[in-house]
Amino acid sequence: MQRIIVLNPKGGAGKTTIASNLAACYAVGEQRPALMDLDPQASSMRWLRKRPDDTPAIHGIAGFERSGAVTRSWQLRVPAECGAVIIDTPAAVEAHTLPELTRGADAILVPVMPSEIDIHATAKCIADLLLVAKIRRSENRLGIIANRVRANTLVSQSLMRFLASLDIPLVTTLRDTQNYVRSAELGIGVAEMPRWQVQQDLENWRQIMAWLSTKRRGRAAGLPLRTSPRCRRRSPKRRSASRSARAPSLAVLHVCRTLSAHVW
Repeated sequence: MQRIIVLNPKGGAGKTTIASNLAACYAVGEQRPALMDLDPQASSMRWLRKRPDDTPAIHGIAGFERSGAVTRSWQLRVPAECGAVIIDTPAAVEAHTLPELTRGADAILVPVMPSEIDIHATAKCIADLLLVAKIRRSENRLGIIANRVRANTLVSQSLMRFLASLDIPLVTTLRDTQNYVRSAELGIGVAEMPRWQVQQDLENWRQIMAWLSTKRRGRAAGLPLRTSPRCRRRSPKRRSASRSARAPSLAVLHVCRTLSAHVW
């Protein structure tokens, strides 16, 4: 089962839009997905309740709810028949919770909007993922989605400069369109809307699904996402190599801090 986390502590970045549309893409592709909503605002669960009866099934998990009657692991269980679970995270996630939140994730998608506040917040989010959650860029689990971008505007150009400096994959750029508003109102994804209406947007979702498919193949092939306890004891030569491998992450942190202070 593929585990995909949509994360950005900045509210309004488009996490629910991306999570719900991802779930719809997997459903259309006949890979029954689960959509887990950890946000107390419950936007993903409201979208799921609006879904028409004749649309492909998506299993909903209200992860923001707490119950003393069952264990937390039982509450968050995902049915075995699900091919993927997409996790919609809340705003204001604390840095110290990121290691637990991202543990076992095949892919972590960070949406960012073209605004000064969003760019600064995303810079800190990426720094926390690299240094607190210990997400290694070499694992290729981390991807960025530029959201609600209007072409040829100054703010979108600033966003593109910011993203180009991170050395982290820009998975796709979603345009600013009412199609996402309509899909949210109807409880469907853009992939389930009339093709003539969303033709411009479908290519973006093909790009996202293609990027995610490489993460699934990597996990299926047994590529390690974490170092096992047996492998943590290294020779001095290997420790030196390990320090060198971590250096790019520190460089990215430096870029993030520099951009946060000076991009505008």
